[in-house]
Amino acid sequence: MSSESRANAEDLFAEASKAADALYTIRDTYFPTNPDDKTSKLVAESNLALQLLDEIPPEKRKTPAQRANYEYLRGKVLDVLPEYKKEAEDHLSKAVKLNPSLASAWLSLDSENQEKFVDDSIKHAKEAIALDVKDGNSWYNLGNACLTSFFVTGAWDHGKLMQSLKAYQHAEKDERMKSNPDLYYNCAIVNKYLENYERALSGFEAAALRDPGLNAVEEVEKIVRLLEKIESLLRGQTKFKRLASLASSLSSVNLNASYRRETVDHLSEGLNKAVAVVGGVLFFVKHENVAPFQLCYVVSVYGVHSEAIKEGDQVTLLEPSYRYVDFSWKGKAYQFRSVRVDFLEQVLVNGKMLSPQHSVQTSIYAQNKT
Repeated sequence: MSSESRANAEDLFAEASKAADALYTIRDTYFPTNPDDKTSKLVAESNLALQLLDEIPPEKRKTPAQRANYEYLRGKVLDVLPEYKKEAEDHLSKAVKLNPSLASAWLSLDSENQEKFVDDSIKHAKEAIALDVKDGNSWYNLGNACLTSFFVTGAWDHGKLMQSLKAYQHAEKDERMKSNPDLYYNCAIVNKYLENYERALSGFEAAALRDPGLNAVEEVEKIVRLLEKIESLLRGQTKFKRLASLASSLSSVNLNASYRRETVDHLSEGLNKAVAVVGGVLFFVKHENVAPFQLCYVVSVYGVHSEAIKEGDQVTLLEPSYRYVDFSWKGKAYQFRSVRVDFLEQVLVNGKMLSPQHSVQTSIYAQNKT
């Protein structure tokens, strides 16, 4: 091969490698309100990356090193989607056989196997449920698999999270499962993430009664501390001297024409499509583990590093979800309005989009000691 041909081959591989890396940037930092938009974007971009690989002539991927790199890149591109693809596993397996020292291929292969394991777990749990729809253990296994799948695939498909919660609720109907502390603990974890605080507290307490060795009591204490902080800060918010000036400055925030500006008083319960809420940050409360960055009224911002937002900032929330929290726990009443966003793309700070480096992925895993 001439020096010019070698250079051209290297350029093609470099371009394909860059396209593959860009795919994973999209996977890890692009979180639209509609998860289907992310899937469509990944499919379109992966097809373009595969076309780049197809442009590499067969004679320029003949050596073991070239073939290994080609197989690795093809497997990496196919592996970007959350669903398990045998084709991706086959290409990655070929890559490590051709070049056992290709560490990146081994890592991708491990990820592919993990996703396959989770997908297989969901499949087997559903098969067991089909045989006996009243079997609580099968529903429990499905809940664990869906919860794991939610976080393994990037914590952006909330449908998996809701499937997990429904499966746990079905499992609780089986009298034989009522002594299983992990069932109550895992269901409480999901409710905590969804900010169903009363259900989360009840679930953690039930888990602690069945297995004091779990850290369920600590989880109860964390939630109570969070609620106490929120109540204390909201109760004292009228004392902030800068409240009036901060509120008056919000009218100057410009919005994209595709969004309708609304105040919290006019939000509907649940998701508010094509709506934007503009607010000023008076204070924030950090959750003690995976849960959100908190602002005033209360706003929960997930998927965003806490340093991205500071007191005094103007924050615009796009298509937020709204709920009114109103419950009592151990004789203490908690009442506040909660506005929630889950993804980086739903937050503007001082009128600007946040950079991908401010994105944070959440990790929660199902508890299963039995």
